[in-house]
Amino acid sequence: MTEFWLISAPGEKTCQQTWDKLMVATTRTNNLSTNHKLNIPDLKVGTLDVLVGLSDELAKLDTFVESVVKKVAQYMADVLEDSRDKVQENLLANGVDLVTYITRFQWDMAKYPIKQSLKNISEIISKQVTQIDTDLKARASAYNNLKGNLQNLERKNAGSLLTRSLADIVKKEDFVLDSEYLITMLVVVPKTSYNDWNKTYETLAEMVVPRSTKMIIEDNDSGLFNVTLFRKAVDDFKHKARENKFTVREFQYNEEEMKADKEEMTRLSTDKKKQFGPLVRWLKVNFSEAFIAWIHIKALRVFVESVLRYGLPVNFQAMLLQPNKKNMKRLREVLYDLYKHLDSSAAIIDASMDIPGLNLSQQEYYPYVYYKIDCNLLDFKV
Repeated sequence: MTEFWLISAPGEKTCQQTWDKLMVATTRTNNLSTNHKLNIPDLKVGTLDVLVGLSDELAKLDTFVESVVKKVAQYMADVLEDSRDKVQENLLANGVDLVTYITRFQWDMAKYPIKQSLKNISEIISKQVTQIDTDLKARASAYNNLKGNLQNLERKNAGSLLTRSLADIVKKEDFVLDSEYLITMLVVVPKTSYNDWNKTYETLAEMVVPRSTKMIIEDNDSGLFNVTLFRKAVDDFKHKARENKFTVREFQYNEEEMKADKEEMTRLSTDKKKQFGPLVRWLKVNFSEAFIAWIHIKALRVFVESVLRYGLPVNFQAMLLQPNKKNMKRLREVLYDLYKHLDSSAAIIDASMDIPGLNLSQQEYYPYVYYKIDCNLLDFKV
């Protein structure tokens, strides 16, 4: 289960008592959740007005940073292509897996100095993650273009003889070249019609060179044959071939062009390999940065919301619950019983009720401060 409930409740006589009560109610007797304290340092509170404004700003920032975290994770999965089972081991925060990072959360004093105001800290995070988002767009665009061009070339060199590029199949000796009168054509013949071809190709037009055909290659369905004829008979030959269900491929033997195609494919393939390593490294580093920023926003939100709800002086315990999947409904009920005294109005408010002036659709409302952290960041199961 990769979902966490980040909650806070006011300190009783001490914050330790609040913690002990939660442990007794949810863990010691009924195994509803695995719990951890979330340590939030002594942040600067500021004025009430600033806190109210910040509460809204942090909600938007939370949504934005979560979307960037998911984008980086998803792009990591796209870049790793065939190694998607390796995605999870690359999605780390500070070198550890996400669950470990969250459950052992320590505020990063160097990145987000607590001597700064709460607003400044949120602006530092906003700038940092906006930069990651901008860089990701640029890097993804460059890599996707490269990958797309390579795939187009690979597609040309794959598939059936009816559609694929013939440049890497034919050889110079398969053609009569530099002749004023003669031309060699390439024809795709279904396997079931080889006999028909051999019997009829000389008579499909008036000026076909006798015994000038041979099979160059075959795939599962058909074979590629060459045939030499006079240039003036080309249109007639094409028409008759079509009537007999033989497909003439438009192809001119040009060594320069064929060489350029091969070189382009080699170049793109080399470029993609060159960019792959640095790109994966960048994604790993910046996924970690964005995820760390996201969890710091959650901590900021709990702090701001707890001060707004429970008042000053700052006295609350932030707690991280990892619900037991089977008992989520029961856990919700136990938490309600434990904290309903904090807000009597929460007893009558059901998030599904539509009460004018009360916008509950965006956020579930409980008598305690509550935020969800969902670590399942990919839209597929690894």
